[in-house]
Amino acid sequence: MSILKTQEVSEAVGLVAEIYDDDVRDLGYVPSHTRAMALNPEAVKAFEQLIRAVAGPMSKRRYELVTLAAAEAIGSQACRVAHSRKSLKYMDEPEIAAVLRDYHAAGLSEAEVAMMDFAQKLSRDSSSMTDADSQRLRDLGFDDREIVDIALAAAARNYYSRALQALAVEVDVPPDLPADIRDALEL
Repeated sequence: MSILKTQEVSEAVGLVAEIYDDDVRDLGYVPSHTRAMALNPEAVKAFEQLIRAVAGPMSKRRYELVTLAAAEAIGSQACRVAHSRKSLKYMDEPEIAAVLRDYHAAGLSEAEVAMMDFAQKLSRDSSSMTDADSQRLRDLGFDDREIVDIALAAAARNYYSRALQALAVEVDVPPDLPADIRDALEL
């Protein structure tokens, strides 16, 4: 439980109200992670702009797989939950549950598994990465821009997830999260 005192939806004004309104439209409520990060609404808006720049050229499926891999690697249950729900727009429920349980055995393409391996290694020990890590992606058909975008997506997830962890923000479970996904997340 975070010690942060956040604004109630009914009290929010300006950028904070905009941020809250976006979540209410998308989720039906304002999760704890939004409330915490909205204490610096300018940073939230800058992060959203960064994510649009990184994820824009990527397929949304690819972005979500990289995000899920990075979040798993650093133990960010909040981001795994949030992005499992977001992934429902790009993958079906059984596939997401399989990815959450073990993406190596989830029936993904070799390129998708390699991309997720890259995101996990970046998240666990980026200082150990070498050209061989990027070369594996290139050998599987990723071009230079795609390799950079995969790295940026994973690094951005680390930024956000680690901030939430550092602030002890509680994990919200969306009420509409399917049971199979909840089970895979061990909620």
